[in-house]
Amino acid sequence: AVLVALVVLGAPPARAAELSGVFQEMVKSECYFTNGTEQVRFVKRFIYNRDQYMMFDSDVGLFVGDTPYGEKVARYWNSNPEWMEYRRDAVDRHCRHNYELSTWFLVGRRGE
Repeated sequence: AVLVALVVLGAPPARAAELSGVFQEMVKSECYFTNGTEQVRFVKRFIYNRDQYMMFDSDVGLFVGDTPYGEKVARYWNSNPEWMEYRRDAVDRHCRHNYELSTWFLVGRRGE
């Protein structure tokens, strides 16, 4: 109850508990289709504070780091064969599956 009262009254944080700011971590998955599902490319981007630090590209088949931290994480993930097989299968599991689910809706909405 005391802590709630201090927060409501606008008491400053304790000396050692300075607020450090706001940080954003984001992961974006993208699917690129050519000729329906004949050629599909899956890209997964890892972004921290608007800067991409690593990505997975199904055409490359590996994680690629864009920063020193991203390179370290990419090396670690690329060294795990089971994890990499799971990532490579995302083309079918994520892209082709969602394409089949949404094609009936999206194709009918094309402009003339």
